[in-house]
Amino acid sequence: MNGREVPAAVLITGASTGIGRATALHLDRLGWRVFAGVRRVADADGLRAEGSERMAPVLLDVTDIGSIEAAAKTVSAEVGERGLAGLVNNAGVALGGPLEFVPLDELRRQLEVNTIGPMAVTQHFLPLVRQGRGRIVFVSSIGGRFSNPIIGPYCASKFALEALADALRMELAPPGIHVSVIEPGAVKTMIFEKAGPYGDLALARLPEEGKRLYGKMGRAGSTSSRRWRGARSRQTGWRAGSSTHSPQRARGRATWSASTPGSRLCSPGCCPTARATH
Repeated sequence: MNGREVPAAVLITGASTGIGRATALHLDRLGWRVFAGVRRVADADGLRAEGSERMAPVLLDVTDIGSIEAAAKTVSAEVGERGLAGLVNNAGVALGGPLEFVPLDELRRQLEVNTIGPMAVTQHFLPLVRQGRGRIVFVSSIGGRFSNPIIGPYCASKFALEALADALRMELAPPGIHVSVIEPGAVKTMIFEKAGPYGDLALARLPEEGKRLYGKMGRAGSTSSRRWRGARSRQTGWRAGSSTHSPQRARGRATWSASTPGSRLCSPGCCPTARATH
């Protein structure tokens, strides 16, 4: 923490499970003051039990402006003029189905959580990041680089998120606020368990014509997601992987490998290996 008496502070959304939870606990162990955004009290209690006294769960729903405003007030009251050293936009969901039959309300929900939500959080917390001369991290996906059938809504949300992050990176370059996009590959997280039932349900709800047209493709997608869910990776941190592009060509993007203990997150002061940051 560069000799600071007061630990640097970071806000992480979607910290109840998966990458968000692993990141929150990892940075807590490194000595950070972690504001971990969760939607349920039970998840907040779990983080408090496993983390140190620096762990500070915050009730935060990225699709609810009132919830975001309340969380911003809570965090601002504690960090004061020190601001935030980091904001990690990690919250997300994975919805699927053949685009011909995806309910538009579900498509809107996908974009609301994965694209609009992170920008709403960023707008409300950017003043604190500016005060703390911090940085912003968007957790995207390899699905933000390549699209696939059946998960078109999810990939679309990540493509859009990366476009917004690219623009934000250039807008915040003059004051020196770095904006990063991370594109994880196969990581064993609960997002597949959460998405799997929806995918199966979406397939079951298809009209007979839809099942005839897309049934085999949907079953192949379900099998693939189950294989990903069984991937040999652990939720204990991240390690910088070999990006297919140089930092300059990647425009601030970094592709990350499956997590390993003792790895470092792309965050100020603790991650010299995350080169693609600006």
